[in-house]
Amino acid sequence: MSEKEQQQGLRKELGLFHSVSIVGGIMIGSGIFYVSTYVLERSGLSAGFAILAWVIAGLMSLMAALCYAELGTSMPQAGGTYNYISKAYGPGIGFSMGITDFFISQSGSISALAVGFTTYFSLLVPLTEWQIKGMAIAIIVVLSLVNMMGVKKGGNLQSIFMIAKLVPIGIIIVCGLVMGKMNNPMDIVPGEGMNPLSAFALAIVAALWAFDGWSSVYIVSEELKNPKRDLPRAVIIGVLGVTIVYVLFNLALLKVLPIDEIVATEAPGSMAAQAIFGKPGAVLVTVGALIAIFGSCNGCILAYPREYYAMARDKRWLPVFGKINKKSGTPINSQIITMIYASIICFFADFQSLIDIAVLATWIYYSMGVASCIVLRRKYPEIERPYKVWGYPVLPIIVVIFGIIMLVANFVTDPSTVLGLLIPISGIPAYFIFNAYYKKHPFPDFDDDVKEA
Repeated sequence: MSEKEQQQGLRKELGLFHSVSIVGGIMIGSGIFYVSTYVLERSGLSAGFAILAWVIAGLMSLMAALCYAELGTSMPQAGGTYNYISKAYGPGIGFSMGITDFFISQSGSISALAVGFTTYFSLLVPLTEWQIKGMAIAIIVVLSLVNMMGVKKGGNLQSIFMIAKLVPIGIIIVCGLVMGKMNNPMDIVPGEGMNPLSAFALAIVAALWAFDGWSSVYIVSEELKNPKRDLPRAVIIGVLGVTIVYVLFNLALLKVLPIDEIVATEAPGSMAAQAIFGKPGAVLVTVGALIAIFGSCNGCILAYPREYYAMARDKRWLPVFGKINKKSGTPINSQIITMIYASIICFFADFQSLIDIAVLATWIYYSMGVASCIVLRRKYPEIERPYKVWGYPVLPIIVVIFGIIMLVANFVTDPSTVLGLLIPISGIPAYFIFNAYYKKHPFPDFDDDVKEA
């Protein structure tokens, strides 16, 4: 790449700590404060079973992330999963994933986090429904503007909130483990009458909700200073670190509260903090949740527009998404359009259901991304692979099989999620329509009109 292209394109300004902050900062959102309830419920109120589910979910996430590390270090380009599955299975599959992410999964996640933040904030300062939505839009706009100023500024903000969110979580963990007196049995046996395999699978599915987000660092891999070195380190440090935090947090809950009280509330973190510190504890958890959600939202806003930029660069999405701001080095139009669309979604009361429907499709793409590790080794054996996943091909196969089991478990839990299949399926004919239009109306060459703004 020429010096001129470097100046015009995405800039390599993110270091290892930025990368770890993106991994951990997106994963640790509001989920840590309420997912414990669902994991315990699905494990049949077995504390040991629930803790094991958290450990397994973390290890499976790490295994999947390490498969991605091979892909990311061999192809350090913007786009992440879109990039890998496009090369492995063809542009139609990549296009299908991209539009799913833009219209449903990723834009919906940004909106959900922004609304989640203002909803939590309303516990401190009462807000009307319209005030909640208005404040959510303001958050999306402000964070988008910060990230438009440059990826380093967005990365620095992500690092700050990554550190800040660990403080209240750490206080709850330490005080809960030290001061907690509850003695919940830790036997690794599901509840009476429950099938052990079914209970375990469902408990892990619930835990995996809290681990989602580790793949986001691969979307920005083109902007890492040293992706060949930092990508594997970032996911190992980030995913292992988050796993330890989740396990210790849940052990702290079990030391402070009886199991029946944990499953009886949607806010076990608040209840535990209140039990330890009194009413100030509830405020502590609320502040912690606000910081966690804010950081997670910023990470999503930082990463997701890069995927649509990558699609435009490949001429598989509208060329307007491919424009780079010469001053900031960010995909400015992709950021603006994502900001507007995510803000619009905030007005819809039931947008969370759209995300739930898209869960199935998201897991399908994750499994395909891991499987592409095997496909691309066979398809492009000559590519330099600075990092090769441990235990190949056994480890990727284990992750894919695990992903299939989780998909089945998710469908069994909520059959309506099968509607999520309609999203990627509809993406295939949409790609052919898009491609046909492109052939009749060729887009400008990326290096000429699309790259500069």
